Amino acid sequence: MKFTNRIKGFNKLFWASNTMELFERWAYYGIFLVIALYLTGPKETGALEFTQSQKGWLMGIVTAVLYFLPLFTGAIADKIGYKKSLLASQVILSTGYAMLGYFTSFHGVFIAFLYVAIGAALFKPIIAATIAKTTTTETSSLGFGIYYMIINIGGFIGPAVASKLREHNWHYVFLGSALAICANIIILFFFYKEPIKEEKKETLGATLKTIAKNSFHVFGDLKLVILLIIIIGFWSVFWQLYYTIPNFIDQWANTSPVYNAIAEQSSFLAHIIGNGKSEISPEMIVNIDAACIILFQIIVSNYSSRLKPLYGILAGLCVNSFAMFLAVYTNNVWLVMLSIAIAAFGEMMSSPRIIEYLGRIAPEGRTAAYIGSSYMPMAIGSLIAGFLSGSVYKSLSDKFSLLRKEFVSMFPSTPVPKGNTELMTLFTQKSGLSVEKVNQLLWIKYQPYHIAYIFLSIGALTAVLLVIYDRVLIKQK
Repeated sequence: MKFTNRIKGFNKLFWASNTMELFERWAYYGIFLVIALYLTGPKETGALEFTQSQKGWLMGIVTAVLYFLPLFTGAIADKIGYKKSLLASQVILSTGYAMLGYFTSFHGVFIAFLYVAIGAALFKPIIAATIAKTTTTETSSLGFGIYYMIINIGGFIGPAVASKLREHNWHYVFLGSALAICANIIILFFFYKEPIKEEKKETLGATLKTIAKNSFHVFGDLKLVILLIIIIGFWSVFWQLYYTIPNFIDQWANTSPVYNAIAEQSSFLAHIIGNGKSEISPEMIVNIDAACIILFQIIVSNYSSRLKPLYGILAGLCVNSFAMFLAVYTNNVWLVMLSIAIAAFGEMMSSPRIIEYLGRIAPEGRTAAYIGSSYMPMAIGSLIAGFLSGSVYKSLSDKFSLLRKEFVSMFPSTPVPKGNTELMTLFTQKSGLSVEKVNQLLWIKYQPYHIAYIFLSIGALTAVLLVIYDRVLIKQK
């Protein structure tokens, strides 16, 4: 079938579903890519100034819940209907995003963010299922290719819009995401039609019991459990792009050289991507990842498909681990940008192949259950990533934690200010150093880039274990 004919073969429900996915990803990544900065940023900018540990646990736990729940929310949607489930998810998301900007305590933000995760988990499996129901054997590959492209377009637009909104007020970021979800509610009412449902005689309770039973059988497979444990290492490193890198860029990388280089070519473009201070916001730097995926996913998928699934996973894992290492080993913004682009290629090579590999090793009749189990390493990896980007980052790499150590060392008789801004101001006054010189002092003396070795070690260990697993337990043909 010709490409144009396949495009014409997609019905209105297919395009309505993809449009809803775009707005949902717009809203979600508009928050997710800046949430680390919001949680830890100074209060005078409207941020919350939580500790890095609080940030790590909040992001790690909530994201873990988000990736664990679809195992059950998909069954709920199958039982009560996609449209009702979508409406519930959009109501939860729109109100949740709006509420996030009004809580200032750790527990309040945690509950609001968890509420958002429930809505996202309810939404997550429905659109993918709708795409599956609106494509055929001939159009499925192209259909899901479009779907994945839409996800990344939304993931690119959301942070770009949020970056400009937070220049005015952090509340606008959350309201912007809420409005994007409101657009989805309009699409849901006027353009989304319930796909044909398969009649199921069992009750919702029986369906959930069946899921629990199938999960028990799947996780009773020792080989699968070992594989899932190994893959946790991949996700522990992968999530650092969102959990650690924004904070690291904000604290250690001077983005002015990039802004100035762009301004020399186009002042208009510099104004668009700049933050109003002759700098580029961290989320705009991290957004290079989504831009690369949009531009190169099809090319990378075409070439990586020639590799066996395990080799694709290994290649992507090694590339991604090296990229996360490079991103925090240097405070040179050009190298940080290069590392994020490299990480995107690692993601493109490995993430889709993990699902493919699970499908390949699944016994007859258990393919769906094996693929469904892939969410578990993502969830557990999120918890570990939260710990690494929280307590570990605070101990090794957080600029203000290190500054407090230096303050006590240099001025032991002076009380240490609680606020980060007050701490930096007082330190520069008493030391006579500029902020740039203080950053340089801390970088040289405390070597915050040492956390990079942890990321690289986890990636290397995961790669070695994957090879051993494939050679010893699977004996790949």
